[in-house]
Amino acid sequence: MNKKPESSVQKITVHQLEPGMYVLSVRTKGKTVSVKSEGYVSSKESILKLIKAGITHLTIDANRQKQVDKIMPEVKEKETPNQSKKASKSISLDQEMVKASKLYADAKKLQHKMLSSLTEHKTINIVEAKESTDAIVDSIFRNQDALACMTRLRIKDEYLVEHSLNVAILMTLFAKHLAFDREIIEQLALGAFLHDIGKVLVPPEILHKPGKLTVQEFTVMKSHVDLGMEVLKESSELSELIIEVVQQHHERLDGKGYPKQLNDQQITQYGRMIAIVDSYDAMTAERVYKAGMHPIKAFNLLMKDAPNSYDNVLVEQFVNCLGIYPIGTLVKLTSGKLGLISRLNKSKPLLPFVRVFYNTRLNQAIAMEELDLSQTKYKDQIDCCIKPDEFNINLLSFFKAAFYN
Repeated sequence: MNKKPESSVQKITVHQLEPGMYVLSVRTKGKTVSVKSEGYVSSKESILKLIKAGITHLTIDANRQKQVDKIMPEVKEKETPNQSKKASKSISLDQEMVKASKLYADAKKLQHKMLSSLTEHKTINIVEAKESTDAIVDSIFRNQDALACMTRLRIKDEYLVEHSLNVAILMTLFAKHLAFDREIIEQLALGAFLHDIGKVLVPPEILHKPGKLTVQEFTVMKSHVDLGMEVLKESSELSELIIEVVQQHHERLDGKGYPKQLNDQQITQYGRMIAIVDSYDAMTAERVYKAGMHPIKAFNLLMKDAPNSYDNVLVEQFVNCLGIYPIGTLVKLTSGKLGLISRLNKSKPLLPFVRVFYNTRLNQAIAMEELDLSQTKYKDQIDCCIKPDEFNINLLSFFKAAFYN
């Protein structure tokens, strides 16, 4: 048997894997994985399955030509008793919305309490934080659209509190979309909830500065990651996964992130996820000195910066998870009606369900109605995403009417 040229056999990370590569073997951490035989990777979805299965590194043969009839077999994960633990019964959006609203309000109060405690005593109550994020996970498993809606209601002067809470919600949605084990999802939610905890220790004149930071000020701002880590390292109950989320949320695949300038081989799966979620929420947030951008624009920027800064496969999955028009997004239809996205349409993402409540041509409220834009009887289509101040409407009032009553 002829020995393969040594240069053609390469070891790569799972995040360097691309469709069409020929895989000889895989290496995993923390899970038992079986691959029946070597073969080609057929698609980005196959790569995502490998990532979810816990595979970290692979050996490929760079010289092998792709053969259509020899595709790498599906990866089978070893089932664990915990996979079905804490199964939540699904309920309707309207049923969950009232619970989700209270959960969101309670979580904001807890964030305020934690930030005050951190400022005064340099300590936080991890147990309370975990109880809050576990409740968030429970809500999302009952009906994920309820808390997804809540992330779209922003208060300009509460960015720090709402950002951490929204990132926890979005991270949970993302991990659920990727079908992670429940225990992993709960850890990711807690890590996301705590990811910016160090910012409260940054001088307020820098943290809340409306204009562009100087180089020196930005250096101080970047210290919030290490400041947060100093607080959290006192908590022995925090897992390595949670620490990874906090430590890596500003790292980028090209090594231009901070605080450690990690490269793509050093940033974990969870670090890649939090970077995407954190950036998306920051882009779409309303702040005193900066208007939030529409989700579609934020998605475009994330995709533009992949794969240099963000993981390309994960960015695509994140967009699939939230939908082109995320739940709770305010839109104007071609008829002139305004409404909130109330349900996604996975098969026709450009034609979701919209709860309309206002007619811009008449400049008045109309009877609440949910439209399934994929149905031919509705001639309407989405014209554009809008902001409430464009039509001087009280979004919170209409939001409650659309989802609470």
